[in-house]
Amino acid sequence: AQVVRESGGGSVPAGGSLRLTCKSSGHTWYHYCMAWFRQVPGKQREGVAGIDTDGTSAYADSVKGRFTVSLDKSERTLVLEMNNLKPEDTAMYYCATAVGTRMTRAAYIDPSEYSTWGQGTQVTVSS
Repeated sequence: AQVVRESGGGSVPAGGSLRLTCKSSGHTWYHYCMAWFRQVPGKQREGVAGIDTDGTSAYADSVKGRFTVSLDKSERTLVLEMNNLKPEDTAMYYCATAVGTRMTRAAYIDPSEYSTWGQGTQVTVSS
């Protein structure tokens, strides 16, 4: 069975940085997509950044220029570098994978396109 596991969350002051890591296992697909999503209580889960094995990526407008997503295909590990964090970035961050499918770039941060999810890691940014 596919498993996705996140790590790296924490608490930082505004302007700080964090690095989230997500390890995917349990599949042998050559082409797949992985993405980060976030959710705060009472709100819908929103896409943050996604990337495929060709290196094509997509970002939410709210994080462009501050967050960078990368994928180590050999390790099936997704990394999100978050810089200049803001209090509004506070959320539970989830990693997800989509295998065996070809999406349009815009769909890379659409949660309905993903089938395997991690348990989440909390990011808290204080003002």
